[in-house]
Amino acid sequence: MKLKKLIFARNLTLLAVLNYFMQKGFRAFISLSIILVFSGFRNVAPLIKPIPKSNLVEGVLDYNVTGYAIDFSNVMIPFTGNNYVGFKEALAFKESQGKYHSVNTLGYLGKYQFGKNTLAFFGQFNTQCFMQDAALQEKIFYHNTARNKWILRRDIKRYVGLKINDIAITESGILAAAHLAGAGNVKKYLRSWGDLNFSDSYGTDIEDYLSKFSGFNLAEVVARQKVQFQ
Repeated sequence: MKLKKLIFARNLTLLAVLNYFMQKGFRAFISLSIILVFSGFRNVAPLIKPIPKSNLVEGVLDYNVTGYAIDFSNVMIPFTGNNYVGFKEALAFKESQGKYHSVNTLGYLGKYQFGKNTLAFFGQFNTQCFMQDAALQEKIFYHNTARNKWILRRDIKRYVGLKINDIAITESGILAAAHLAGAGNVKKYLRSWGDLNFSDSYGTDIEDYLSKFSGFNLAEVVARQKVQFQ
């Protein structure tokens, strides 16, 4: 309360002085204004008492941030439909969380984690250009899936609808497994009735993909032996 009274009295004094100088002329008013700007309220500052240290809470900002290596292997894959789009987006999420610029520790590239040999088959030798071209990555994924569908056409016809090691065999599961392990390894798995089960360097195997990516309708993927890719 005492502080408020002092500030009020000081303001009245300033108003009276300003009024006086305004009557004397514009130059005098400007001079006083400059003085006030540079002086500020320095005389009022001592009236404001600092907060006692006893009232301060110590250690509020004493915290540590710990980094965690997040394992995405058990993350739920988002469902975006049971057609080709849903299939490719689910597979991409498992491979790279759907990131076009992703590179894993083994050097597999892009949204669908293609190896350099696969890219070379499609005439892509500049990995930097490949990583920066989302449309190209989508195009290669489609054509690679269509090619695997042709390679595995007899196995799809023979094994779809059956169960191997309690896993329902579907066309989409077979094509997802071919993306992981290659069409040749999927043939070996199916024809050995599950005895020859390929695993990648991270421990993911054919049965994981047969199970996780079953039930998608891939009728719009046309099986092609020769891929005309430009």
